[in-house]
Amino acid sequence: MKPKIYILLTFLLLFLSLQLPAQQQRFPKPEFDSGYEQPDPVTPEPRSGAMEYFDVAVLLAVLSLASYLVIRKRSRQGILWLSVFSMIYFGFYRNGCICSIGGIQNVTLTFFDATYAISVTALLFFLLPLVYALFFGRTFCAGACPLGAIQDLVIIKPLSMPRWLRKTLGIFPYLYLGLAVLYAATGTDFIICRYDPFIGIFRMDAPFHMIVLGIVFLLMGMFIARPYCRFLCPYGVLLNWMSKFSKWHMSITPSKCIQCKLCTTSCPFDAIDFPTEEKVTKSSRYDAKKFIIYAAVIPLWVLIGGFVGSKSHTYLSKAHPDVYLAELLIQHPELKDDPDNIDIQTFLASGKTMDILVEDARLKRKEFYTGSWILGGFIGLVIGLTLLNQVVYRRKQDYTPNRGDCYSCGRCMDYCPVDR
Repeated sequence: MKPKIYILLTFLLLFLSLQLPAQQQRFPKPEFDSGYEQPDPVTPEPRSGAMEYFDVAVLLAVLSLASYLVIRKRSRQGILWLSVFSMIYFGFYRNGCICSIGGIQNVTLTFFDATYAISVTALLFFLLPLVYALFFGRTFCAGACPLGAIQDLVIIKPLSMPRWLRKTLGIFPYLYLGLAVLYAATGTDFIICRYDPFIGIFRMDAPFHMIVLGIVFLLMGMFIARPYCRFLCPYGVLLNWMSKFSKWHMSITPSKCIQCKLCTTSCPFDAIDFPTEEKVTKSSRYDAKKFIIYAAVIPLWVLIGGFVGSKSHTYLSKAHPDVYLAELLIQHPELKDDPDNIDIQTFLASGKTMDILVEDARLKRKEFYTGSWILGGFIGLVIGLTLLNQVVYRRKQDYTPNRGDCYSCGRCMDYCPVDR
Protein backbone atom coordinates (compact mmCIF):
# COMPACT_ATOMS: atom_id res chain seq x y z
CA MET A 1 0.00 0.00 0.00
CA LYS A 2 2.83 2.36 0.71
CA PRO A 3 3.82 2.81 -2.94
CA LYS A 4 0.23 3.75 -3.77
CA ILE A 5 0.23 6.33 -0.97
CA TYR A 6 3.47 7.85 -2.28
CA ILE A 7 2.05 7.99 -5.80
CA LEU A 8 -1.14 9.60 -4.51
CA LEU A 9 0.81 12.22 -2.53
CA THR A 10 2.96 12.96 -5.58
CA PHE A 11 -0.05 13.63 -7.79
CA LEU A 12 -1.64 15.72 -5.03
CA LEU A 13 1.45 17.95 -4.72
CA LEU A 14 1.67 18.29 -8.49
CA PHE A 15 -2.00 19.32 -8.66
CA LEU A 16 -1.55 21.93 -5.92
CA SER A 17 1.57 23.36 -7.60
CA LEU A 18 -0.37 23.86 -10.82
CA GLN A 19 -3.16 25.66 -9.02
CA LEU A 20 -0.84 28.12 -7.28
CA PRO A 21 -0.60 31.50 -9.04
CA ALA A 22 2.69 32.26 -10.77
CA GLN A 23 4.92 34.47 -8.70
CA GLN A 24 6.87 37.36 -10.21
CA GLN A 25 9.75 36.87 -7.81
CA ARG A 26 10.93 34.21 -5.44
CA PHE A 27 10.53 36.21 -2.25
CA PRO A 28 7.80 38.73 -1.43
CA LYS A 29 8.57 42.41 -1.38
CA PRO A 30 9.65 43.71 2.04
CA GLU A 31 7.10 45.73 3.95
CA PHE A 32 8.55 48.66 5.87
CA ASP A 33 6.68 51.38 7.72
CA SER A 34 9.09 53.96 6.30
CA GLY A 35 7.43 53.86 2.89
CA TYR A 36 10.34 52.06 1.25
CA GLU A 37 9.64 50.74 -2.25
CA GLN A 38 11.67 47.93 -3.73
CA PRO A 39 13.66 49.35 -6.69
CA ASP A 40 13.51 47.81 -10.12
CA PRO A 41 16.73 46.02 -11.18
CA VAL A 42 18.93 47.93 -13.64
CA THR A 43 21.21 45.05 -14.56
CA PRO A 44 20.30 42.21 -16.92
CA GLU A 45 18.70 39.16 -15.35
CA PRO A 46 20.90 36.05 -15.19
CA ARG A 47 20.75 33.82 -18.26
CA SER A 48 20.40 30.08 -18.02
CA GLY A 49 23.41 28.01 -19.03
CA ALA A 50 21.70 26.87 -22.22
CA MET A 51 20.88 30.44 -23.26
CA GLU A 52 24.44 31.59 -22.56
CA TYR A 53 25.73 28.89 -24.90
CA PHE A 54 23.13 30.04 -27.42
CA ASP A 55 24.71 33.52 -27.22
CA VAL A 56 28.10 31.95 -27.94
CA ALA A 57 26.61 30.13 -30.93
CA VAL A 58 25.18 33.42 -32.23
CA LEU A 59 28.57 35.10 -31.82
CA LEU A 60 30.29 32.24 -33.64
CA ALA A 61 27.77 32.44 -36.49
CA VAL A 62 28.13 36.22 -36.78
CA LEU A 63 31.94 36.05 -36.79
CA SER A 64 31.89 33.34 -39.46
CA LEU A 65 29.41 35.23 -41.63
CA ALA A 66 31.31 38.51 -41.20
CA SER A 67 34.56 36.83 -42.25
CA TYR A 68 32.84 35.33 -45.31
CA LEU A 69 31.31 38.68 -46.30
CA VAL A 70 34.65 40.45 -45.93
CA ILE A 71 37.08 37.93 -47.42
CA ARG A 72 35.05 36.03 -50.01
CA LYS A 73 31.82 37.92 -50.77
CA ARG A 74 33.37 41.40 -50.44
CA SER A 75 29.97 42.85 -49.61
CA ARG A 76 29.80 46.15 -47.76
CA GLN A 77 26.01 45.95 -47.74
CA GLY A 78 26.07 42.52 -46.11
CA ILE A 79 28.50 43.69 -43.44
CA LEU A 80 26.32 46.71 -42.70
CA TRP A 81 23.16 44.66 -42.16
CA LEU A 82 25.04 42.10 -40.09
CA SER A 83 26.31 44.86 -37.80
CA VAL A 84 22.72 46.13 -37.40
CA PHE A 85 21.66 42.63 -36.31
CA SER A 86 24.54 42.49 -33.80
CA MET A 87 23.60 45.88 -32.39
CA ILE A 88 19.98 44.78 -31.93
CA TYR A 89 20.79 41.33 -30.50
CA PHE A 90 23.97 41.83 -28.46
CA GLY A 91 23.22 45.47 -27.68
CA PHE A 92 19.53 46.14 -27.11
CA TYR A 93 18.23 42.58 -26.58
CA ARG A 94 21.15 41.25 -24.51
CA ASN A 95 21.74 44.66 -22.89
CA GLY A 96 25.41 44.65 -23.85
CA CYS A 97 26.18 41.56 -21.76
CA ILE A 98 28.02 39.15 -22.28
CA CYS A 99 30.68 41.48 -23.67
CA SER A 100 33.98 40.54 -25.30
CA ILE A 101 35.46 43.89 -24.28
CA GLY A 102 34.58 43.48 -20.62
CA GLY A 103 35.88 39.90 -20.75
CA ILE A 104 39.39 41.34 -20.30
CA GLN A 105 38.56 41.92 -16.65
CA ASN A 106 37.10 38.46 -16.06
CA VAL A 107 40.18 36.79 -17.53
CA THR A 108 42.50 39.02 -15.48
CA LEU A 109 40.67 38.34 -12.22
CA THR A 110 40.84 34.60 -12.91
CA PHE A 111 44.64 34.78 -12.99
CA PHE A 112 45.00 36.85 -9.81
CA ASP A 113 42.17 35.57 -7.60
CA ALA A 114 42.13 31.86 -6.83
CA THR A 115 38.56 32.10 -5.52
CA TYR A 116 37.19 33.44 -8.81
CA ALA A 117 36.41 31.14 -11.72
CA ILE A 118 35.47 32.52 -15.11
CA SER A 119 32.55 30.87 -16.88
CA VAL A 120 33.20 28.99 -20.11
CA THR A 121 30.86 31.28 -22.04
CA ALA A 122 32.61 34.44 -20.82
CA LEU A 123 35.98 32.94 -21.78
CA LEU A 124 34.68 32.04 -25.25
CA PHE A 125 33.34 35.56 -25.77
CA PHE A 126 36.82 36.84 -24.95
CA LEU A 127 38.78 34.36 -27.08
CA LEU A 128 36.68 33.84 -30.21
CA PRO A 129 37.07 37.37 -31.67
CA LEU A 130 40.83 37.17 -31.08
CA VAL A 131 41.08 33.83 -32.87
CA TYR A 132 39.08 35.16 -35.82
CA ALA A 133 41.25 38.30 -35.91
CA LEU A 134 44.33 36.09 -36.13
CA PHE A 135 42.94 34.42 -39.24
CA PHE A 136 40.66 36.99 -40.91
CA GLY A 137 41.45 40.41 -39.45
CA ARG A 138 39.14 42.51 -37.30
CA THR A 139 35.87 41.09 -38.60
CA PHE A 140 34.55 41.28 -35.02
CA CYS A 141 34.73 45.07 -35.27
CA ALA A 142 33.07 44.96 -38.69
CA GLY A 143 29.99 42.89 -37.96
CA ALA A 144 29.81 41.53 -34.40
CA CYS A 145 30.56 44.35 -31.95
CA PRO A 146 27.44 46.32 -30.89
CA LEU A 147 29.58 49.22 -29.66
CA GLY A 148 31.22 49.55 -33.05
CA ALA A 149 27.92 49.15 -34.90
CA ILE A 150 26.11 51.95 -33.07
CA GLN A 151 29.01 54.31 -33.82
CA ASP A 152 29.31 53.19 -37.42
CA LEU A 153 25.68 54.02 -38.14
CA VAL A 154 25.99 57.69 -37.12
CA ILE A 155 28.98 58.54 -39.34
CA ILE A 156 27.84 61.46 -41.51
CA LYS A 157 30.84 63.52 -42.58
CA PRO A 158 34.05 61.96 -41.25
CA LEU A 159 37.07 64.21 -40.97
CA SER A 160 40.62 63.06 -41.61
CA MET A 161 42.88 63.60 -38.61
CA PRO A 162 46.59 64.44 -38.81
CA ARG A 163 48.82 61.41 -38.40
CA TRP A 164 50.65 62.83 -35.37
CA LEU A 165 47.33 63.41 -33.58
CA ARG A 166 46.07 59.90 -34.35
CA LYS A 167 49.30 58.38 -33.06
CA THR A 168 49.17 60.48 -29.88
CA LEU A 169 45.53 59.66 -29.12
CA GLY A 170 46.25 56.04 -30.02
CA ILE A 171 48.20 55.66 -26.76
CA PHE A 172 45.02 56.05 -24.65
CA PRO A 173 43.64 52.55 -25.43
CA TYR A 174 46.87 51.07 -24.05
CA LEU A 175 46.52 53.17 -20.91
CA TYR A 176 42.88 52.16 -20.51
CA LEU A 177 43.80 48.49 -21.02
CA GLY A 178 46.53 48.75 -18.39
CA LEU A 179 44.22 50.43 -15.87
CA ALA A 180 41.48 47.86 -16.49
CA VAL A 181 43.93 45.01 -15.87
CA LEU A 182 45.33 46.73 -12.76
CA TYR A 183 41.93 47.35 -11.18
CA ALA A 184 40.69 43.86 -12.03
CA ALA A 185 43.88 42.19 -10.74
CA THR A 186 43.61 44.00 -7.41
CA GLY A 187 39.90 43.24 -7.09
CA THR A 188 39.07 46.94 -7.12
CA ASP A 189 36.54 47.39 -9.91
CA PHE A 190 35.56 46.45 -13.47
CA ILE A 191 36.06 49.92 -14.93
CA ILE A 192 35.38 48.87 -18.54
CA CYS A 193 31.84 47.88 -17.64
CA ARG A 194 31.31 50.76 -15.23
CA TYR A 195 32.31 53.40 -17.77
CA ASP A 196 30.94 51.85 -20.96
CA PRO A 197 29.51 54.91 -22.75
CA PHE A 198 26.83 52.96 -24.65
CA ILE A 199 25.57 50.55 -22.01
CA GLY A 200 23.03 53.12 -20.82
CA ILE A 201 21.67 53.44 -24.36
CA PHE A 202 21.40 49.66 -24.79
CA ARG A 203 19.69 49.17 -21.41
CA MET A 204 17.66 52.37 -21.60
CA ASP A 205 18.72 53.00 -18.02
CA ALA A 206 21.91 54.50 -16.62
CA PRO A 207 23.17 57.36 -14.42
CA PHE A 208 22.64 60.73 -16.03
CA HIS A 209 26.35 61.40 -16.58
CA MET A 210 26.77 58.08 -18.41
CA ILE A 211 23.84 58.84 -20.71
CA VAL A 212 25.41 62.23 -21.48
CA LEU A 213 28.75 60.53 -22.15
CA GLY A 214 27.14 58.11 -24.62
CA ILE A 215 25.36 60.93 -26.44
CA VAL A 216 28.62 62.92 -26.62
CA PHE A 217 30.41 59.95 -28.18
CA LEU A 218 27.65 59.53 -30.77
CA LEU A 219 27.63 63.24 -31.62
CA MET A 220 31.41 63.21 -31.90
CA GLY A 221 31.16 60.06 -34.03
CA MET A 222 29.30 61.97 -36.74
CA PHE A 223 32.58 63.67 -37.66
CA ILE A 224 35.33 61.65 -35.91
CA ALA A 225 34.44 58.11 -36.99
CA ARG A 226 34.25 55.53 -34.18
CA PRO A 227 35.95 57.65 -31.51
CA TYR A 228 35.56 55.02 -28.78
CA CYS A 229 36.93 52.22 -30.99
CA ARG A 230 39.91 54.22 -32.17
CA PHE A 231 40.97 56.14 -29.09
CA LEU A 232 39.65 54.27 -26.05
CA CYS A 233 38.64 50.64 -26.63
CA PRO A 234 41.05 48.37 -24.67
CA TYR A 235 39.95 45.24 -26.52
CA GLY A 236 40.90 46.95 -29.77
CA VAL A 237 44.54 46.80 -28.63
CA LEU A 238 44.41 43.01 -28.50
CA LEU A 239 42.53 42.79 -31.81
CA ASN A 240 45.12 45.08 -33.38
CA TRP A 241 47.93 42.77 -32.30
CA MET A 242 46.17 39.66 -33.59
CA SER A 243 45.10 41.25 -36.88
CA LYS A 244 48.67 42.25 -37.76
CA PHE A 245 49.46 38.56 -38.14
CA SER A 246 46.19 37.55 -39.81
CA LYS A 247 46.55 34.88 -42.47
CA TRP A 248 43.76 36.36 -44.60
CA HIS A 249 42.75 40.00 -44.52
CA MET A 250 40.38 42.31 -46.32
CA SER A 251 41.89 43.89 -49.43
CA ILE A 252 40.74 47.02 -51.23
CA THR A 253 41.01 45.56 -54.72
CA PRO A 254 40.09 41.97 -55.67
CA SER A 255 43.06 41.75 -58.05
CA LYS A 256 45.89 44.05 -59.14
CA CYS A 257 45.69 47.68 -58.01
CA ILE A 258 45.47 50.12 -60.93
CA GLN A 259 46.48 53.17 -58.83
CA CYS A 260 43.21 55.02 -59.54
CA LYS A 261 43.27 56.56 -56.03
CA LEU A 262 39.47 56.37 -55.73
CA CYS A 263 39.80 54.57 -52.40
CA THR A 264 41.97 57.24 -50.76
CA THR A 265 39.00 59.14 -49.34
CA SER A 266 36.79 56.11 -48.70
CA CYS A 267 38.06 55.12 -45.24
CA PRO A 268 36.66 57.27 -42.41
CA PHE A 269 39.22 55.77 -40.00
CA ASP A 270 42.41 56.77 -41.89
CA ALA A 271 43.36 53.10 -42.03
CA ILE A 272 44.61 52.96 -45.64
CA ASP A 273 48.36 52.83 -46.24
CA PHE A 274 49.49 54.70 -49.36
CA PRO A 275 52.28 53.60 -51.71
CA THR A 276 55.71 54.64 -50.46
CA GLU A 277 57.03 57.75 -52.16
CA GLU A 278 60.41 57.50 -53.83
CA LYS A 279 61.88 60.40 -51.89
CA VAL A 280 60.82 58.77 -48.63
CA THR A 281 62.52 55.54 -49.70
CA LYS A 282 65.75 57.39 -50.41
CA SER A 283 65.66 59.46 -47.23
CA SER A 284 65.00 56.36 -45.14
CA ARG A 285 68.65 55.41 -45.62
CA TYR A 286 69.61 58.44 -43.59
CA ASP A 287 67.21 57.55 -40.78
CA ALA A 288 69.26 54.57 -39.64
CA LYS A 289 70.93 56.77 -37.02
CA LYS A 290 67.52 57.90 -35.75
CA PHE A 291 66.37 54.30 -35.56
CA ILE A 292 69.39 53.32 -33.45
CA ILE A 293 68.86 56.27 -31.10
CA TYR A 294 65.13 55.63 -30.70
CA ALA A 295 65.72 51.93 -30.10
CA ALA A 296 68.43 52.66 -27.54
CA VAL A 297 66.21 54.96 -25.47
CA ILE A 298 63.31 52.50 -25.23
CA PRO A 299 64.64 51.09 -21.91
CA LEU A 300 64.82 54.67 -20.66
CA TRP A 301 61.19 55.21 -21.63
CA VAL A 302 60.27 52.05 -19.71
CA LEU A 303 62.14 53.22 -16.59
CA ILE A 304 60.60 56.70 -16.75
CA GLY A 305 57.14 55.23 -17.23
CA GLY A 306 57.62 52.80 -14.35
CA PHE A 307 58.82 55.61 -12.07
CA VAL A 308 55.88 57.86 -12.94
CA GLY A 309 53.49 54.94 -12.53
CA SER A 310 54.85 54.06 -9.11
CA LYS A 311 54.37 57.65 -7.97
CA SER A 312 50.70 57.46 -8.93
CA HIS A 313 49.98 54.28 -6.96
CA THR A 314 48.74 56.21 -3.90
CA TYR A 315 46.12 58.01 -5.96
CA LEU A 316 45.12 54.94 -7.98
CA SER A 317 44.74 52.77 -4.86
CA LYS A 318 42.10 55.08 -3.42
CA ALA A 319 39.58 53.45 -5.75
CA HIS A 320 39.81 50.24 -3.70
CA PRO A 321 37.12 50.16 -0.97
CA ASP A 322 39.52 49.06 1.81
CA VAL A 323 42.00 51.84 1.08
CA TYR A 324 39.26 54.43 0.71
CA LEU A 325 37.55 53.42 3.94
CA ALA A 326 40.78 53.26 5.94
CA GLU A 327 41.81 56.76 4.85
CA LEU A 328 38.32 58.09 5.51
CA LEU A 329 38.19 56.74 9.07
CA ILE A 330 41.75 57.85 9.86
CA GLN A 331 41.10 61.39 8.67
CA HIS A 332 37.54 61.61 10.02
CA PRO A 333 37.11 59.23 13.00
CA GLU A 334 33.92 61.05 13.99
CA LEU A 335 32.17 59.48 11.00
CA LYS A 336 31.92 56.22 12.95
CA ASP A 337 28.85 57.71 14.59
CA ASP A 338 27.22 58.63 11.27
CA PRO A 339 24.27 56.22 10.82
CA ASP A 340 23.71 57.38 7.22
CA ASN A 341 27.14 56.29 5.94
CA ILE A 342 26.40 52.81 4.62
CA ASP A 343 30.07 51.92 3.96
CA ILE A 344 31.15 52.70 7.49
CA GLN A 345 28.15 51.06 9.11
CA THR A 346 28.70 47.92 7.03
CA PHE A 347 32.32 47.81 8.17
CA LEU A 348 31.38 48.24 11.82
CA ALA A 349 28.75 45.51 11.53
CA SER A 350 31.31 43.10 10.04
CA GLY A 351 33.19 42.85 13.34
CA LYS A 352 36.54 43.88 11.84
CA THR A 353 38.83 46.05 13.91
CA MET A 354 40.42 49.24 12.69
CA ASP A 355 43.86 47.61 12.84
CA ILE A 356 42.75 44.85 10.47
CA LEU A 357 41.29 47.39 8.05
CA VAL A 358 44.49 49.45 8.05
CA GLU A 359 46.62 46.34 7.48
CA ASP A 360 44.38 45.23 4.58
CA ALA A 361 44.66 48.71 3.07
CA ARG A 362 48.46 48.65 3.46
CA LEU A 363 48.75 45.31 1.67
CA LYS A 364 46.42 46.47 -1.09
CA ARG A 365 48.42 49.66 -1.58
CA LYS A 366 51.57 47.53 -1.84
CA GLU A 367 49.90 45.58 -4.66
CA PHE A 368 49.09 48.86 -6.38
CA TYR A 369 52.71 49.98 -6.07
CA THR A 370 53.92 46.89 -7.95
CA GLY A 371 51.07 47.04 -10.46
CA SER A 372 51.58 50.75 -11.11
CA TRP A 373 55.27 50.16 -11.80
CA ILE A 374 54.34 47.54 -14.40
CA LEU A 375 51.61 49.75 -15.86
CA GLY A 376 53.94 52.73 -16.17
CA GLY A 377 56.67 50.59 -17.73
CA PHE A 378 54.15 49.21 -20.23
CA ILE A 379 53.05 52.70 -21.27
CA GLY A 380 56.70 53.76 -21.55
CA LEU A 381 57.32 50.78 -23.83
CA VAL A 382 54.32 51.75 -25.97
CA ILE A 383 55.57 55.33 -26.31
CA GLY A 384 59.06 54.13 -27.21
CA LEU A 385 57.81 51.71 -29.86
CA THR A 386 55.43 54.33 -31.27
CA LEU A 387 58.31 56.76 -31.74
CA LEU A 388 60.48 54.02 -33.22
CA ASN A 389 57.76 53.18 -35.71
CA GLN A 390 57.91 56.74 -37.07
CA VAL A 391 61.34 56.08 -38.58
CA VAL A 392 60.60 52.60 -39.89
CA TYR A 393 59.63 52.64 -43.56
CA ARG A 394 58.12 49.66 -45.31
CA ARG A 395 58.05 49.75 -49.08
CA LYS A 396 54.46 49.66 -50.39
CA GLN A 397 53.51 49.69 -54.05
CA ASP A 398 49.69 49.64 -53.71
CA TYR A 399 46.94 51.16 -51.60
CA THR A 400 46.34 48.63 -48.84
CA PRO A 401 44.39 48.59 -45.57
CA ASN A 402 46.55 48.75 -42.47
CA ARG A 403 46.30 45.26 -40.99
CA GLY A 404 46.19 46.49 -37.42
CA ASP A 405 43.98 49.57 -37.70
CA CYS A 406 41.52 48.37 -40.37
CA TYR A 407 38.04 47.52 -39.02
CA SER A 408 37.16 45.48 -42.15
CA CYS A 409 34.05 47.61 -42.68
CA GLY A 410 34.33 47.17 -46.47
CA ARG A 411 33.72 50.79 -47.48
CA CYS A 412 36.90 50.97 -49.56
CA MET A 413 35.91 47.86 -51.53
CA ASP A 414 32.90 49.70 -52.99
CA TYR A 415 35.15 52.44 -54.31
CA CYS A 416 37.42 50.09 -56.22
CA PRO A 417 36.45 49.86 -59.95
CA VAL A 418 38.44 46.65 -60.54
CA ASP A 419 36.23 43.63 -61.27
CA ARG A 420 36.80 40.31 -59.57
